Amino acid sequence: MRVMQLLPIPRGDEDTLWAVIATAGKADRVAEVFRSRDAALADRAWRANEVRAYADFLRRAKQPVPHYSVAPIKRADLPRSWRPLPALGFLRGEFI
Repeated sequence: MRVMQLLPIPRGDEDTLWAVIATAGKADRVAEVFRSRDAALADRAWRANEVRAYADFLRRAKQPVPHYSVAPIKRADLPRSWRPLPALGFLRGEFI
């Protein structure tokens, strides 16, 4: 007779992720999501360093300088078409 291994049932809080939120002006966008808060904080720090390195360029281009924060988010709250956001907050010349 074969013994089956029981798997734990996932808890409801496993649907909660940690989001790195990009804010530029009045616009907020989810830049990236992580399972752990520590990973989200590390990504936020990396993004902040990238923005600091290019802050002069952004100001000369008269573009808003993005600010990053970390907050919990439910998987269901992410838009279906969500994609990660580049560190400087723009993609193909479009700022957030």
